[in-house]
Amino acid sequence: MARIGLPVPHGFTISTEACNTFLAAGGTFPKGMWEEVLAALARVEEKTGKRFGGKENPLLVSCRSGAKFSMPGMMDTVLNIGLNSQTVEAMIRLTNDPRFVFDAYRRLIQMFGSVVMGIPDEPFEAVIASARRSAGVVNDNELSADHWQDVIKQFKVIYRRHTTHDFPEDPLKQLKMGIEAVFKSWNGKRAVDYRQAAGIANDLGTAVSIVTMVFGNLGEDSATGVAMTRNGSTGEKQLEGDYLTNAQGEDVVAGIRMTKDLSQLKTEMPAIYTEFERIAHLLENHYREMQDMEFTIERGKLWMLQTRDGKRTAQAAVRIAVDMVEEGLIDRKTAVLRVQPDHVDFFLHPQFDPAAIASAKLLARGLNVSPGAAVGQIAFDADMAAAWAKHEGKAVIMVRPETKPDDVHGMLAAEGILTSRGGRTSTRPWWPVNSANRPWLAHRPSPSI
Repeated sequence: MARIGLPVPHGFTISTEACNTFLAAGGTFPKGMWEEVLAALARVEEKTGKRFGGKENPLLVSCRSGAKFSMPGMMDTVLNIGLNSQTVEAMIRLTNDPRFVFDAYRRLIQMFGSVVMGIPDEPFEAVIASARRSAGVVNDNELSADHWQDVIKQFKVIYRRHTTHDFPEDPLKQLKMGIEAVFKSWNGKRAVDYRQAAGIANDLGTAVSIVTMVFGNLGEDSATGVAMTRNGSTGEKQLEGDYLTNAQGEDVVAGIRMTKDLSQLKTEMPAIYTEFERIAHLLENHYREMQDMEFTIERGKLWMLQTRDGKRTAQAAVRIAVDMVEEGLIDRKTAVLRVQPDHVDFFLHPQFDPAAIASAKLLARGLNVSPGAAVGQIAFDADMAAAWAKHEGKAVIMVRPETKPDDVHGMLAAEGILTSRGGRTSTRPWWPVNSANRPWLAHRPSPSI
C-alpha cells in the first residue's frame, strides 16, 4: 500500500525467514537480526521525528503478524509498545489528554500480559467491568482518566501475580518480547488448527511488522474500523464494514461495544468516507480481488493499516468472480479458478424453508454472517463443542458472548455459531476458507435479547 502512495504509517517488516530460523533454533533470534531491528527503528524515528522511549516526543509502535496466506485473528499482535511511566507523562504533556494516554497504557499491559506472558484475559476484564460498575457507565470509552489510572494499578498487580515480576519499563525489552511472542504464535494451537482446516503449510512462518502507532481513540474525530470492498455475504459491489469512533482496533472485533455500520461514516465524516471509498476502489483494482481492509482515523486523518483478500460466502464468491469478468478486472479462466469446489458444495448445504419461516415462532432476530441452516445441541464454550463433536458425535451449536481466536477449534467442530455481541466483520474473518463441510450459521441477536 505504501508503494502505491496510500497513507500507511511508517514501519518495517521482519521476514518469515527470520521467524523460521527463530523457531528452528528453539526461540533464539537469528544472528544480527536484533541489530537490524534497531537500525530500522532508528530510521522510523528519523522519519517520524519521534524517539522510541523518548521523554519528549515518544514513538509508540505496534508489533503485528503477517503470513503468506491470510490467517485473520490466528496469530498475535501487540499495540502501544513503548509506553512506560516516563513516556506516559510525556504523552500527557503532548496531547493534553490524560484519559487517552492512560487508556492506551492499560491496553498495552493487558495485551502484553495476554499475548506475551499468557495471562488469561478474565482477570483484566473483571477489573474493567468493576470500574464500569463503580462509575455507573456502560462502555469503556465512558471511563475517565482517574478510572483508568486505578485500572492500571490493578493490572500491574495482576501482571506481577501471574509472572512474579513487574511489567517491563524498558521499551526495547517490550519490543523484543513482542517480536518473540508473534514468532511463537505461528505454532500456537489456534494457528495450527486453522492451518490444518484451511490446508496451509506449517513451514511458512509469519513475518512481523513494526508499525508506528496511529490512534483511533483520540476523541470524536478519531475512529477505527474494518471494511470490505464488496459485500462478503452476497457479493454485491458495495462497501461493507464496521467502525467505532474514539476506539482502538481490537474494540471493533471484540464485541465490547456495538459497532456502527460503515455507511454512517458518510454522514459522520463525509470527507474521510469519500477518501476511503477512493482508496478501496484503488486497492481492488490494484490487486484485482475483493479486499478486506483495516483503517484508523486519527484526528481527522485517514490511515490504512492492512489489506488482504477478503473472505466471502460461496454465493458471494460466484457473483464476485462473474462481476469482475464483466468489469474487465480478471479474465474468465481466473474467474473459474476462484470458484473452489467447496464453494459449489456449499449450495448443497441445508437452507431454511421460506414457507416454514413464515409460519414459525421466532425466538430472536439477529445478523446472519453466513447463510445456511443448522440444528444442534448448545455448547457454551469451544472445548465443550469440540469434545462433544469429536468424542460423542453430537451436532453442536456453539453459543458465546463473542467469538475469539482461541475459539477456532470449537468453531470448526460446530454445526453453527450464535453470539450475542459483534458485527459481521468480527466473526467471518476467523473461519478457514475451506470450512464448507459445515453449514456455518452465525447470528448476532439484538441487544435486548
